[in-house]
Order: sequence, then structure tokens, then C-alpha cells
Amino acid sequence: MKQKVLAVVGATASGKTALGVALAKKYNGEIISADSMQIYQGLSVTTAKPTQEEMQGIPHYLIDFLPAAEKFSVADYVSLANARIQDIASRGKLPILVGGTGLYIDSVLNGMQFAEIDNSAQKQTREILTQRIQSEGIEKLYQELESLDPQAAQKIHPHNHVRVIRALEVCLTAGKTFTEYQLENQSQESPYEAFYLGLDYENRQDLYDKINLRVLRMLEQGMLAEVRLAYEQGITGTAAMAIGYKELIPYLEGQADLESCIAKIQQETRRYAKRQLTWFRRNAQIQWLKLNKNDELQEISEKAEKMIAKAEFLCYNK
Repeated sequence: MKQKVLAVVGATASGKTALGVALAKKYNGEIISADSMQIYQGLSVTTAKPTQEEMQGIPHYLIDFLPAAEKFSVADYVSLANARIQDIASRGKLPILVGGTGLYIDSVLNGMQFAEIDNSAQKQTREILTQRIQSEGIEKLYQELESLDPQAAQKIHPHNHVRVIRALEVCLTAGKTFTEYQLENQSQESPYEAFYLGLDYENRQDLYDKINLRVLRMLEQGMLAEVRLAYEQGITGTAAMAIGYKELIPYLEGQADLESCIAKIQQETRRYAKRQLTWFRRNAQIQWLKLNKNDELQEISEKAEKMIAKAEFLCYNK
């Protein structure tokens, strides 16, 4: 029998953390985070890492463990997540993947295998590309990607710094295009039997309203002070691309007022949520929970449990 893994996915601010905890308590589970920003140390409020209170005693893994300046790839995530799944299962508990980084989740549950690249050359190239973005702008690098690998460029948003850098570093260090590299990193037969639960709102504006409100709450919880400290410490790497950090830099540098920066954070978060949902909608395996703004956690959890029961997915679990 394949190892069963439950996945709770959806856009930012949709309620994944709370539902994941509720289902972990119901099914004797432990949670593996699938969030590409929450892996980094620092910026806990800014990246909406779950608090101890929100975790409610349920173990959470792959959160807040990596220094901000260190590199981290999808292959790294797959390796760590697979190890955590085996550890959780060995103790008779249910592994539950919770997060909004679709590439991480799909790569784990689809059994992705990754071709090797020279790590030292890759790291050096990434550093050069990161410096070039700061001095020349993302548009210049995106144009180079269009020239080197037009197929990859079509699939990557021109302002997605992380993916543009990733595609270019492969083109420049692997002796092949990013498209060719991805073809080599094919899915094997998955070792898991996965059940995907997706969270979305009947009215998209309800999700956007939640996002706007959460940004304001994050400010109340100390996001500005957290970002100021990270800025003074000279945070670098992927963590510096976190929504909320880069949008507050103009305020810290006296180039914009706080109100406009807050509005920018809300806007960028809404755009990110839209991209997340676009990614997840390509996955026909996801069973969608359609929510309304007044739904309570207990009601949402009960709906999820009925869907799991109907699929006879967790018959053996407590």
C-alpha cells in the first residue's frame, strides 16, 4: 500500500492553517508546511508563519529553519518533505501537507526526481543574477531569458524574480535550457496516495477582503518593526523578495508614505493569491471546498471530513 498523505491547499489567507490543524487533531496527524517563504528564519509576521497558539500543539515542520541568505531549491524541499513524511508515518500518524506553494506540493506528491547541477557554479551564477536585478532591473534579465529559452519565458511572469533567476541560472550553468532541464526532471510513479483539499471562496472579493484585513492585522502584530530590523541587518536572498518586506522599503527610506506602502502590500498579496489559484486549478485531483465569508471553522472542517469520508481515504485512521 502507498503511504497516504493529505494535502490542504489554496490561496494565501484562505484558512489553510486553521483547517490543517483541525484535520490533524481529527485524524491523528502532523503538519508539513509547503510555503516557500516560511522556510526562512525571521520575518515571521510578514510571511504569516503560524504562531504557537495557532498550531494548538500540533507539530509543524519545515518552518523557520533556514537562514535568509542560504539557497534552497525545489529539490531540497522534496528531499526534506519526503523524509518528514516517512518519519511521521513511522510513528503511526498522518502526514498533512499544508501550504500555498503549488510547485512544492506537486513535486512531492507527484514523485519528482531532479537532475543534478554543479552547486558551486549554480550558487555563483545566482548571486551574479541577483546583483544584476538590483542594478539593471528584472526586465533586462527577463529579456535574456526570452532569448535563451522562449518556452520557459512564456510560462514565467516577467516580475517573478525567483523563477526568472532560477530559469536563467539553469540556462547558464547546466549546458541546456530550463525547458530541457525540466523535461529531465520527470515525475516517477508517486510513492503516495494523496487526497487534495482546496480552499476557495464562492465570491472572490470575500478572499480579497480577508487579505486586506490580514495585512492590517499583521501591521498591528509588528510587521513594520520586523521589516525595519531585517532591513537594518541587510537581509538578502529569496527572503528579501517576501511580499510585505520589499513594499515597505520605500517607507523606511523616506521615499513613500506608509499608507501607500500598505496599499501596495494588499495589492501584491491579492495578485499572488490569484496566481496561486491559477496554479491549483490545473490540478484535477483537488477537491474544492467553496467557502462563504461567514463560514466558521467547525463548519468548514465538517465539510472537509465529509469529503474525506466519501472518498474512503482515511478509513483506518482514528
